Amino acid sequence: MESQPAVTVIIIMPLRDDWASAAELIRRIDNSISSIPHHVEIVLVDDGSMQMCERSTFPSSFSSVRAIRILRLRRNVGHQRAIAIGLMHIHKTIVCDAVIVMDADGEDTHEGVLQLLDVYSKKGGATAIFAERSRRVESLLFRILYVFYKVLHRGLTGVSVRVGNFSILPSQYLSPLGIMSELWNHYAAAVFRSKLPFITIPIPRGHRIAGTSQMNFVALVSHGLSAISVFGDIVGVRLLIGSLTGALLAGLGILVVVIIRLFTHWAIPGWATYTTGLLAIVLIQFIAVATSFTFIVLSNRVNFGFLPVRDYAPFVAESMDLYSHD
Repeated sequence: MESQPAVTVIIIMPLRDDWASAAELIRRIDNSISSIPHHVEIVLVDDGSMQMCERSTFPSSFSSVRAIRILRLRRNVGHQRAIAIGLMHIHKTIVCDAVIVMDADGEDTHEGVLQLLDVYSKKGGATAIFAERSRRVESLLFRILYVFYKVLHRGLTGVSVRVGNFSILPSQYLSPLGIMSELWNHYAAAVFRSKLPFITIPIPRGHRIAGTSQMNFVALVSHGLSAISVFGDIVGVRLLIGSLTGALLAGLGILVVVIIRLFTHWAIPGWATYTTGLLAIVLIQFIAVATSFTFIVLSNRVNFGFLPVRDYAPFVAESMDLYSHD
């Protein structure tokens, strides 16, 4: 890795009861960054853990990591919202040059941290960088469902799914993200929606260090829907266009049936009545769906909802130092 100017980097890791994995991952990161001049601090966002963090779980000293803080939340809010709260806490309380967002279980790797920092320095710290998964380790069923989700996401939003949370943000990105209610639902999608410049680099996904994943099928579906919801107005417009197209086709179908019934001898007795009735029902349903999506799109244009920079603080129970470099 080329020589890099020293910058202050905060690594934020949301977790719930995954202290052993986090401790080992931080140890690996500490070893990896020993050759670079960056000042690195860790913020662990405790998303409603049932088990208290034991200091003995973590090494007593580090060679490169300068501090570890635990940001304890009052309740479990979910992975994405824990990230939003952590980012706003950093924005309000810690001075830094960049923020790395990563999982604490080891699937986001210490080698990936080095790659992100290297590209960040080469780009002059002016753009966000996301890890694009070059290799996945999930089951075949998961990969099949993930492909289906990517097609659905692309069709509804017009945006391809390429990345997860693993990324590095310049600190100046935190201010615009703080007034985006979309950040409360999905971090990566909010960055994409913000129109802030970003690039992606291929980084393989690692293996979980300890324990088992707490993400079940329902949680994964909810996570996917949260990403789509960030583009709610775009989804609403696309579905509105689709509903109007369906209504138009149903109307044309009724017109064709009437023409066949009145001006040709092709109609089977009773066929025109049943077909017209069925198409009329379809037409009414499409019109109702189009009307509802119209109001959804209009309401989203004026509804600010949750503003992370304004509303994050009540979720924070306390911030405490777990380790500090003397």
